[in-house]
Amino acid sequence: MLVIGLTGGVATGKSTVSSLLKAKKVPIVDADILARQVVEPGTPALAKIINYFGPSILLPDGSLDRKQLGSIIFNDETKRKKLNSIVHPAVSYAILWSILLHWIKGNKMCIVDVPLLIEGGLWRLMGKVVLVYCPPDAQLQRLMKRDNSSREDASSRISSQLPITEKVEYADHIIDNSGSHEDLERQVNSFLVKVDKEVGRVWWRLSWLIPPFGALSALLMLAWREIWRPKKSKRKDNS
Repeated sequence: MLVIGLTGGVATGKSTVSSLLKAKKVPIVDADILARQVVEPGTPALAKIINYFGPSILLPDGSLDRKQLGSIIFNDETKRKKLNSIVHPAVSYAILWSILLHWIKGNKMCIVDVPLLIEGGLWRLMGKVVLVYCPPDAQLQRLMKRDNSSREDASSRISSQLPITEKVEYADHIIDNSGSHEDLERQVNSFLVKVDKEVGRVWWRLSWLIPPFGALSALLMLAWREIWRPKKSKRKDNS
């Protein structure tokens, strides 16, 4: 199974591309959704967060008060790193498990939608990386319009991420969202045709043909060879 990392910058249109892919029945692993799920009431991650930050970060219904927690870590790097050390491993595990489930279902590919795919280093674990791109000036204007924010606030948020121009170096395929929605959809369709050819034959379920322990071994081997095989350097062959 080909695992494709989808990323971009804030306000570049990654969510739109993800929605287009989902509409075409492409399996999507959404890191934002998983990040919310791993801190739901009763989860180990939320228990660790409560243990470190105290019960004040909970809403009356027992769920995480993200606004309160955000205000705590905003100007405290130590606490922010602690939160990341709790949440990031839980999200990574959830991503891996979701990918394995797609493989078990016999899917030829799945898209892993991660906003900070490159910043967090997860790009090394993908079979391919797709970047949704738009020029920095357009990115700034779109963010200001979308969030009704000032130029200063929008610039600050964009600056918290790796510049979109630098992310290009890591991409195997670039979807340019500088034009119309129709043009964006054409690029998505073209990308899917290209990937389908690369994937080749329909992947059959190896687990159907081998005993349970063999199936487990196959899953672990697939995770190492096809999903979690690290890349040695930045991407260079962009298309």
